[in-house]
Amino acid sequence: MSPAMTSPALPLVHVVRPPRVPSARPPLLVLLHGIGADERDLLPLAAHLDPRFLTVSLRAPNEAEPMGFAWYAIDWRTAPPRHDVAQAAASLEALLAFLAGAPAALGTDPARTFLLGFSQGAAMALAAALARPELVRGAVLHSGRPLPGQPAPAGGLAGLEVLVLHGLADPVLPPAQGRAIRDLLAPVLGPRLTHLELEGAHEVTAETLSEAARWLSARLG
Repeated sequence: MSPAMTSPALPLVHVVRPPRVPSARPPLLVLLHGIGADERDLLPLAAHLDPRFLTVSLRAPNEAEPMGFAWYAIDWRTAPPRHDVAQAAASLEALLAFLAGAPAALGTDPARTFLLGFSQGAAMALAAALARPELVRGAVLHSGRPLPGQPAPAGGLAGLEVLVLHGLADPVLPPAQGRAIRDLLAPVLGPRLTHLELEGAHEVTAETLSEAARWLSARLG
């Protein structure tokens, strides 16, 4: 695993875990954490996912209160909570720049870039995949929701495939939020969308991790 770094081509702080099964142009898996976490939060998942992946775990660009980082601020004092849409837009721009530059900078296969986002990271992964589907082969959206005001996709999304995972007992983002992602994508993706509601709260469980691992490996062939 590399130390945390940035570069002109890769504008977000990140750590890199090389593939356990090396190849000339490995597939890329990009991990996007939730609010209050950092680039180390999801990295342990890589040990349980396909060994062919070069895995990059990102740090969201905004500091969160009381700790960690966020893709965008949320004011929990209002009802409903207020999402900082300007921060979300700026984070999305940085994320898209990272995804565009990553294959050349890291030596990965540009046709096999996958995203795995948790909670707020899932919202960002969804937004990135819809904004630039040519950069993303597939996305795992775990315990997430659409960004506020997320526009519905208009086209075929360039072969994009999506797995939506959500805990049935999630008290932070209820299962209805995962269903909102499903309803947004189903008219365009059809059978390229998989939506699973499983036992668990706002967390990655052994079952959801197993489903994510199986789905990702199947897309690598």
